[in-house]
Amino acid sequence: MGPSPRTLELFYDVLSPYSWLGFEVLCRYRNIWNIKLQFRPTYIAGIMKDSGNKPPAMVPRKAQYMANDLRRLKEHFQVPLRFPKDFNSAVLEKGSLSAMRFLTAVNMEHPESLEKVSRELWMRIWSQDEDIVESQSILAAAQKAGLSAEKAQGLLEKSSTAQVKNQLKETTEAACKYGERSGWALCLPP
Repeated sequence: MGPSPRTLELFYDVLSPYSWLGFEVLCRYRNIWNIKLQFRPTYIAGIMKDSGNKPPAMVPRKAQYMANDLRRLKEHFQVPLRFPKDFNSAVLEKGSLSAMRFLTAVNMEHPESLEKVSRELWMRIWSQDEDIVESQSILAAAQKAGLSAEKAQGLLEKSSTAQVKNQLKETTEAACKYGERSGWALCLPP
């Protein structure tokens, strides 16, 4: 029997393809690296606002680099990542607020389903070029992840409550505070 696993918090937003790549790599290697993943749904727009940063797609050189970088990473990590055809609409205009509130509700009520529901939402936007913010889209992802229609509908209703909104805000603020302390570096245990 080896050492106890270390807990690694993964703050993520399904709007971020880099978050998806990190999510899949950490899920894939968690047993080898002896880590216990704690998934923390976070609102990336809140992080961007807090940091004063712009999405990479809004900065021409970063956008060009991101497209090439994601192509290489997609192949290296074997993740079926594909840019949405209407990137501006899907990513920059629609955003992810309702999806992230839904994932926050999942985490609060059925944390055992969070990994699968998160993956299905990433698959919708970053592989299948499908919506992630409309109610029927969120419900479809939840059901594909194994949640019953009744549970999914209940979580969708809960996602508009003050309790869920506050939890997502608190988690996003916690992610921002980590950034202040660590410079956003992700360190894996030795």
